[in-house]
Amino acid sequence: MSSPRWMLLTRRVSFVCGAAMIAAGLASAQSLPSPTFSTVPADESSSSSLQLVPDNGLDGAAALHDAAAALGSGSGQYGKDKAGTFSVNHIGFEAGTGFNAPIGNDTSTGGGGPFITWGGNFTVGAGLNFNKRFSLLGEFQFIDDKLPGSLIAEAGNGATLGNAHIISLTADPVIDLLPKHVNSVYVTGGFGYYHKSTNFNAEECCDFYGYPVEVTANSFSSDQLGLNFGLGYSHRLGGVYGDGRMKLFAEARYTYIHTPPITQTNGLGTTELIPVNFGVRF
Repeated sequence: MSSPRWMLLTRRVSFVCGAAMIAAGLASAQSLPSPTFSTVPADESSSSSLQLVPDNGLDGAAALHDAAAALGSGSGQYGKDKAGTFSVNHIGFEAGTGFNAPIGNDTSTGGGGPFITWGGNFTVGAGLNFNKRFSLLGEFQFIDDKLPGSLIAEAGNGATLGNAHIISLTADPVIDLLPKHVNSVYVTGGFGYYHKSTNFNAEECCDFYGYPVEVTANSFSSDQLGLNFGLGYSHRLGGVYGDGRMKLFAEARYTYIHTPPITQTNGLGTTELIPVNFGVRF
């Protein structure tokens, strides 16, 4: 009689355990997010019926758009500028060197001229690129020209050599006439401060090694306003899409400096030059 009681107890325990396991499974299923499905057209190789695609709550196009926006909003030289913000792309820089050709009063033999001959120069500048067409640069230029022998002889004082040094600080706009082209033409010009010194030098003997040394026999200088304007050619370099910022340039400018006229007391004359420069600009 004990055997039927034991079997009945075993059945009851098994029923309770099974019910508990089923209840636990249902509770676990309710705690997981329910998958949702969206319908998309099947590709052309399949049937014309709609396909069910799991939807994890993410819009693929929106996610790509957000990622691109996050990259574009990052800082750095190549980040996309936001309206009204300043970027390193707005900073302009140039450096160049070349030669000077005297013209006008400086080549005339009337009135005591000519006053200078050919020479060299270098120029550096920095400023703002407002857009691809217009920039405004502050430029520093140093010009070194020789003095003609006839003028040195007239100076006396034992002078056998001479030079004219011109230092300038000017504000110069640059207008690109073909900003979307790799090869372009631009106009430029400016106005500012010019310092000119005219130096008559003589050689004396000797330095520590026995070589003649050059000393200044006489010197005159002046500070005045001047202007320049000219035309240039540029060739844009680099850039994945041919839109690099670096440009090679070649330009010629007419430069006029209103120095005092030649007299016996200052040795200066009105200066007219055409500096020709070759360089790089950003």
